[in-house]
Amino acid sequence: MRVGVIQSSFIPWRGYFDFIASVDLFVFHDDIQYTKGDWRNRNRLKTPEGLAWLTVPVHYQKVAQLICETGVAEVTDWRAKHIALWKSNYRSAPNLVDVFDIMGDLEQNTPDLTISQLNTALIRRICSYLGIPTPLVHSADLALVGAKTERLIDLCRKVGATTYLSGPKADAYLDKDAFRKHGIALEYKSYDYPPYPQLWGDFDGAVTVLDLIANCGAGATQYLRSRTPDQVVVP
Repeated sequence: MRVGVIQSSFIPWRGYFDFIASVDLFVFHDDIQYTKGDWRNRNRLKTPEGLAWLTVPVHYQKVAQLICETGVAEVTDWRAKHIALWKSNYRSAPNLVDVFDIMGDLEQNTPDLTISQLNTALIRRICSYLGIPTPLVHSADLALVGAKTERLIDLCRKVGATTYLSGPKADAYLDKDAFRKHGIALEYKSYDYPPYPQLWGDFDGAVTVLDLIANCGAGATQYLRSRTPDQVVVP
């Protein structure tokens, strides 16, 4: 069984969903430290003036707090701001209505909403729209032990993984010998995608997957899979 593990992100880019579609089981790794200025609570869309941030305010109180315990801060009407940005910059996109259907009310009536709950709810909706059937689970439900590679090995053993799929940036810290020792194959995901019809000038793929959906609708699946194979690191 091929397993992938990533922290949840706010309406992430298309590579995130290609990653999910590439595994038999996907794990939201949200019982680890929340990092400021990262993709956990923000993403980007395109405007005539360039990229613009869609940011969800959160309660950040201490360095050691976990993603799954980081609450959404209802200090501003950020939902209305996000909707206004979509309407003003994507009004000519042929499938903008699909974006609003996916976003729904952005979990507006959920008490004590965490960024993890918001992210995972939206990711599940996007997976459904894109026809990705991969089961999604939370690392917090697996009672993991250890840190870094040891923790990932524990996760793989508990879910019965035979192959672990990782992003290539993890090469800097993953202990490849640990995967060999436990008989778990290690692969790095390839992120190599074709451009798709997009508003506002030259193509830029470093945006939320909702940009792809707004522009291509159900045809988004044609642009979702990497054109090059994943790298086998530990057979």
